[in-house]
Amino acid sequence: MIKGNFLVNEKTKEVICSFQQGQKKTIRDDGQDCIKFSEHVGKYPVVLIAPQDIELIWDGSEVRRKFFDSLLSQIDHGYLENLIVYTTYLKQRNSALKMFAERGSTDHDLLAGYDQKIVLAAKSIFTKRKEFIKEFIPAFQKHYQNLSDSPSEAMDIQYRSDLEGNDFESLLRKNLIRDLAVQRTTTGIHRDDFLFLLNTNEVKRYGSQGQQKSFLIALKLAEFQLIAERKKFKPLLLLDDIFDKLDDNRIRKILQLVTDGMFGQLFITDARPARCKEILNETNLKAGIVNIENGKFII
Repeated sequence: MIKGNFLVNEKTKEVICSFQQGQKKTIRDDGQDCIKFSEHVGKYPVVLIAPQDIELIWDGSEVRRKFFDSLLSQIDHGYLENLIVYTTYLKQRNSALKMFAERGSTDHDLLAGYDQKIVLAAKSIFTKRKEFIKEFIPAFQKHYQNLSDSPSEAMDIQYRSDLEGNDFESLLRKNLIRDLAVQRTTTGIHRDDFLFLLNTNEVKRYGSQGQQKSFLIALKLAEFQLIAERKKFKPLLLLDDIFDKLDDNRIRKILQLVTDGMFGQLFITDARPARCKEILNETNLKAGIVNIENGKFII
């Protein structure tokens, strides 16, 4: 069990998350059990910047979809509900395709039922993603320029989807033979991608290490900004061991945002306490220091 107290809009909330082997995880929010986990998503938003986040730049489309899905789900409950519906019926459709391939016959009525649910949810998700990326890009570009100090670098994000200019229902019918052959749904918003571009080229191929790091942090800062704007309060910010991965200039830029009051409560982890204290002292930031040695807290 883990328990925490959160101050939201000047009201204290107690959240308890518990888990027992063989049972489902349960969440209790201010004395009330959450019947559905989706009801809890977005109530206490957190933005995490960690070394492994570079996967957003280097890895495939699934990681980038997950980033934007997580962000949108925290600020738009309707988006989350449609995402759950789409994912649920997509799994059922894929299971049906595998079953049809094994037995050599297709139940078109069963597929039609799945397609109806998938198409409706997909259209809403596609529209929300397309609208949101237009709002996200200016915030991202602003933070990138602040981090890089290089106005000549044209950084952009391009949303790619099978649904762009196409009727999804027609696409599912058109691709049915291929779907049956590979035993999975080969078209849909689960294949969408968000291309990260530097002067129209992919950042992961043409961007320097510094450009990729600035791109990544700008993504996270834009995430923080838009959550704060939509929620009307600032999410928690977690900086996990990033001082080892950033140069002094980028560290100063981030901490300048801290001193300027952009963020609310901030947690920083660092394997070198002396360095962390030195950085905090240089920027005149007051912080409580907690050391963990051999699994024990030392305050």
